[in-house]
Amino acid sequence: MADTQNTPEKHDKLSTEPYKGVRDFYPEDMAIQKRIFSIWRDTAEKYGYEEYSASVLEPSALYRAKSGEELVNEQTYNFTDRGEREVTLRPEMTPTVARMIAARRRDIMMPARWYSIPNLFRYEQPQRGRLREHWQLNVDIFGVTSLNAEIEIINIAYDIMIAYGLKNTDFEIRLNNRKLVNHINKDVFALDQDAAHKLSKILDKKAKINEETFVSSVKEIFAERSEDAKKFLALINSNNIEEFISHLPQCSANHESVREVREVMAGLERLGITNVSFAQTLMRGLDYYTGIVFEIFDLNPENRRSVFGGGRYDDLLSIFGNEKLPAVGFGAGDVIARDLLETYSGLNDTKNTSADVAICPINENNTPYALDIAEKLRDSGVRTVIDFSNKKIGDKIANANRRNIARVICIGDEEVANGKLTIKVLSSGEETITNESDLLSHFKE
Repeated sequence: MADTQNTPEKHDKLSTEPYKGVRDFYPEDMAIQKRIFSIWRDTAEKYGYEEYSASVLEPSALYRAKSGEELVNEQTYNFTDRGEREVTLRPEMTPTVARMIAARRRDIMMPARWYSIPNLFRYEQPQRGRLREHWQLNVDIFGVTSLNAEIEIINIAYDIMIAYGLKNTDFEIRLNNRKLVNHINKDVFALDQDAAHKLSKILDKKAKINEETFVSSVKEIFAERSEDAKKFLALINSNNIEEFISHLPQCSANHESVREVREVMAGLERLGITNVSFAQTLMRGLDYYTGIVFEIFDLNPENRRSVFGGGRYDDLLSIFGNEKLPAVGFGAGDVIARDLLETYSGLNDTKNTSADVAICPINENNTPYALDIAEKLRDSGVRTVIDFSNKKIGDKIANANRRNIARVICIGDEEVANGKLTIKVLSSGEETITNESDLLSHFKE
């Protein structure tokens, strides 16, 4: 009888699928991501912003303090490490940059203009434009109290949308002011803190729930004050800022928050940015916003959702025991960025090009010389790949063409003997014969 004691258990094969809500990036995907990151970096640096980074791990207390309990308890990946510390995979970057600024507050020259491209994690239902892991551009300016900060930040976001291939008629910039919401809740309707918080939360969800649910929720918050509920709903259903102001008491029509919205809209208009509207229900759910908030919406039915979001958060550094520091910033994700490029620019021109030239030895004896040529090209900054396969020379050339490599140099016994090389441009078939000593001149722009 066979001994089965040491027979290994038969296991099911592991799945090749990635974890739900995250992506694998094959070379062709990386080419698109590099294109997106290039747009982000080029635009941010055009305005003088400096890049920074940080670890993906943060103490959970950082998000609990300012982002809100809902984010920490329902939308983050939390765990307890071996030192019994509660740790979170970062769901956003703003608390991290605030921590970094607070750590070196006295050493950092103000105003500080910083940007980063971190990967972020949120445990939520994957859908078009939203996954559980994504990369996000964060752009922030610190130390500017004037609304010039908001205008500059929104201008950067606008420029990125144009770089994606959109026209200003393809998207809309929506503005609100947290100061205005607070003023209405506290001063106009005299809501207590608990009721005001509930009303802000239901406003933030307005676009995601039906009108009947929204109205009933508002009436429930106002309880017996049916006339006030009616006035609030009329205010919230206004079509523009002028209609909105008409529903306010006269003493509120020129409130600081209203003036700020008008000033930002006027400043953007001076820059030629006219696709801006007032959005009285826009809240930007996170608790740390203190002033102007904005979102950019794509108007195409395929992507009709927020593309960018941000605002002013002057109080965030106070959780570290520091004095308040004025700050304005926004975030923009790579998932929706790819959707926008696909919709407006097309992805066919985003080619994954691994090299500038492919060197194809005709046989194994020609490889040492091919290696010498490749090193000279690489030393001069020319991306060079050598085809070491045993395929026929025609197949090697075809393979280089499929990889979007622009040129090939085929090396046989004759090329090794006389040092004369033929550079073939694959797109046109044009061939140029050159001496080895003059080779580099053909790759200079």
